[in-house]
Amino acid sequence: MAYPTLTDKPGALETAAAIRAGEMSPAEAVDAAIIRIEHFDGHVNALAVPDFERASEAARALDGVTPRPKGDPNYQPLFGVPMTIKESFDIAGLPTSWGHTQFAGNIATRDAKLVAKLKAAGVIFIGKSNVPPDLTDWQSNNPVYGRTNNPHDHERSPGGSSGGSAAAVASGMVPCEFGTDIGGSVRVPAHFCGVWGHKSSWGLISKHGHDHPAMKGKDGHDGALSIAGPLARNADDLAALMRIGASMPLREGGKPLKQCRLLAVLDFPDSPIDDSVRAPTEAALAALEAAGVSIDRSSDLLPDLAQQQADYLRMLNTAMARGAPAPNGKRASATDWFDLLDAQTRNEIAWERVFESYDFVLAPPAPVLAVPHRDGSIFDATLHVNGAEMPAGAGLTWAGLATFPNLPATCLPIGSGTDRGATLPCGMQVMGPRWSDLDCIHAAKAIGDILHG
Repeated sequence: MAYPTLTDKPGALETAAAIRAGEMSPAEAVDAAIIRIEHFDGHVNALAVPDFERASEAARALDGVTPRPKGDPNYQPLFGVPMTIKESFDIAGLPTSWGHTQFAGNIATRDAKLVAKLKAAGVIFIGKSNVPPDLTDWQSNNPVYGRTNNPHDHERSPGGSSGGSAAAVASGMVPCEFGTDIGGSVRVPAHFCGVWGHKSSWGLISKHGHDHPAMKGKDGHDGALSIAGPLARNADDLAALMRIGASMPLREGGKPLKQCRLLAVLDFPDSPIDDSVRAPTEAALAALEAAGVSIDRSSDLLPDLAQQQADYLRMLNTAMARGAPAPNGKRASATDWFDLLDAQTRNEIAWERVFESYDFVLAPPAPVLAVPHRDGSIFDATLHVNGAEMPAGAGLTWAGLATFPNLPATCLPIGSGTDRGATLPCGMQVMGPRWSDLDCIHAAKAIGDILHG
């Protein structure tokens, strides 16, 4: 099963290997990325904040330096590899505005912890990618940097809030990226743009230095539900980025896919999936079953999904508003918040029971393919699903499936679907138990090998 690809440029590990082999220098790798950005980004507008001059200087400083061998305590797995990162992460000397004009001059004085880890791994940052204001939309459009287009169809969104991230990777500008995800903001852009993305287990990767610019000068907590996660064009790069970013050692080595028991969830209360998503998903499941993979289509072990969604939306809205009054004027109390934490714990326990019987759960990342551009937020409007209009907020159900119970989920491209005459990428998320991040990525890789062999 083919899926739309836009580039044959090497990934992050492949670029690092070429540099180690002397086939290119860090300066050549950075220059090539800058040339690709200058060629493509006028049409896509993925890059919000370029940092070409400093990147070129950093790359030239590495030319002639012999990379440390693997096993050396100072080994750099991504030595000389150029990449970008979501605009909401601080890089010292660059603005962090979260898409707001009043914060366009907010210059970071230090690197986010994740940025520092990536630099220590050898990465050279060439800029930051575009976002929606406050990171709250499935589009990436704001008054500071403008609108990012889906590189597959410039009339459609690349997703959000890590839309610039996915667009940069899909178009070949950079081999990899890091975004954040609380409402599908890594998985939906990966799905819309036909790349790989991973929603990490909550708490696994530090988001220190990923603070709203209104908090300038203050250090904030990581925030309930919200995670940092990588985007790339292959599974091995995702795994490498997770090892670099993780705050604790990751479990390695799961069962072969054909020894696993999988559960597919394609139906969710009040959030039907469009046929443009269902058709390639069903085709992927059929191909996996034909290859000998065991997949159940239903299970009584699943928690009450309608209740999970209601609790997720309450927690999401409270967390995003930092306790400010809701549109109805009601402010969440401390008791309300502790009740939500209790509900989340019960939901986590319910999912633990699911994973006592199943190794992974498969589901769509969103009910639709890449949506057409529109003015205002997607979530103030509707989604076009099977010829009818559905409240866009209902589409968050597929993100919340893994987000509310703090589970990891890897999104891989599985093929393409057709929406109102447009052929677009389609993804699928592979969910696993908490802290099984690398297992999810390895399972997704095995699925991709079967589908695209």
